[in-house]
Amino acid sequence: MVQKAERVTAPFGTRDRAAPLARAGKPARAGKPIGNITRGTTNPNRMRRLDRWLTGPQAWRLRSAGDPLVIDLGYGATPATAVELFDRLSTVRPDVRVWGIEIEPERVRAAKALERPGLGFLLGGFELPVEGQPVLVRAFNVLRQYEEADVEGIWRLVQGRLSPGGLFIDGTCDEIGRRVTWIAVGGQGPLSLSMSLRFGSFDLPSEVAERLPKALIHRNVPGEAVHSLLQAMDKAWVDSAPLQPFGNRQRWISMCKALRDDGWPVQDGPSRWRLGEITVNWEAVAPGL
Repeated sequence: MVQKAERVTAPFGTRDRAAPLARAGKPARAGKPIGNITRGTTNPNRMRRLDRWLTGPQAWRLRSAGDPLVIDLGYGATPATAVELFDRLSTVRPDVRVWGIEIEPERVRAAKALERPGLGFLLGGFELPVEGQPVLVRAFNVLRQYEEADVEGIWRLVQGRLSPGGLFIDGTCDEIGRRVTWIAVGGQGPLSLSMSLRFGSFDLPSEVAERLPKALIHRNVPGEAVHSLLQAMDKAWVDSAPLQPFGNRQRWISMCKALRDDGWPVQDGPSRWRLGEITVNWEAVAPGL
């Protein structure tokens, strides 16, 4: 049963441009957080590839937001990635307000020493115990530890809290952020799948399959769309081998162009592809029934 939690109005601290949260009083007592305690493993810079996407092609969402509220949900045993998210998004929107939310109380207590104006930490879960509608909610390596059957309900729960034009980012990565994937979920449903790999960390692009988000990781089997995409990526990567003397970057760009030419709905262009990144429309990889 999903429990309804009261929204808290805890202050971040003070900023010259006092935002609703910064003006509010002490946190209200919240109900029991919704979710399960995860393993909490994390490392500095683990989310840099996703953050680079948020401050790149998705930066317009933060710039246009009436309330630049961002949630880092389930930041783990240490708050390093939440601090990094705040620092990186501040370059796009200096008045951004980031809440790091964790369901394990000791992790929140440990993070409190790092609070500053614009950055705070709260106990909570998927109920998102904050006032307002966040423009970005990031949950990385969180849903991976749930059952596939739980994903749709969790997506809906968070979607209901997003601001117009807001995104819920459901992602997974390896321990040091070399292989990263994420699904961008908008208010009406999932929009895209992104994959980002560090050059030199793979022989074939399909090796990223072990880091697919929960909604897709069990779907990498013949007959499923995401399997077809990964196979097409491998083929295009192998076919682009003659460009290897010019470096992996040129080979990856060639792979992305080939996929687009073959009809895959590849987004963005060489400025993103050169980073080892590829994004496709969700409809191209959505699981079958």
